[in-house]
Amino acid sequence: MRILVVDDEPDLIESVRLGFTLQWREVDVIGASRGEAGLDAVEHDLPDIVLLDIGLPDIDGFEVLRQIRAFSDVPVVMLTAHDDSMDKVKGLELGADDYVTKPFNHLELMARVKAVLRRLDLPAPASRAPSFRSGDLEVDFARQEARLRGVRLDLTPTEYRLLYHLVRNAGHVLQHGTLLAKVWGREYVDEVDYIRVYIRRLRDKLGDDPDAPRYIRTERGLGYRFLTDEPV
Repeated sequence: MRILVVDDEPDLIESVRLGFTLQWREVDVIGASRGEAGLDAVEHDLPDIVLLDIGLPDIDGFEVLRQIRAFSDVPVVMLTAHDDSMDKVKGLELGADDYVTKPFNHLELMARVKAVLRRLDLPAPASRAPSFRSGDLEVDFARQEARLRGVRLDLTPTEYRLLYHLVRNAGHVLQHGTLLAKVWGREYVDEVDYIRVYIRRLRDKLGDDPDAPRYIRTERGLGYRFLTDEPV
């Protein structure tokens, strides 16, 4: 397991290295103090996960994330000194997998990293039904992929998990906390921004209009319902 920490504070990189290696012996922590060096490390050192600071001296973390997503799906956890909801939403929309505010407890950071890595393991089929169909959408549980009008959708593991749980409960309302616990884990049940951003990303890929939904309906104050071909 290789973790890349991109941060301009050498003490923080060393602290993360020490904290992780003491608790998780098979981890190799490498560091980069600038955005360009971080991009090179993602490309050549092939880390399993990246911890990326927003406030870098050469390129801000959002731009580094944007460039990473142009060539890699490596999980990225953003690090920031400010607990700003707008920054969090921006990072998630650019493709970040999670967000941790400095200063952080190393056990909390490790728990977040492990939670992100767990989400890469896609859920196994929960029933014998090989697939789900609704209109032009088909979700193939065996292949763990979705197709719209026969074309495979380019979904991230988290987007697929979200779609999976929605269609498994098609016709029923899933509350925000329920979806957050199923997709991200119980420690994320209050992170409503996460679910809003990923629902928006999923709707974009499905071509779904939130004002006249074909697939995902927002149930105000409750959560979301995946619509079926039958009246609900």
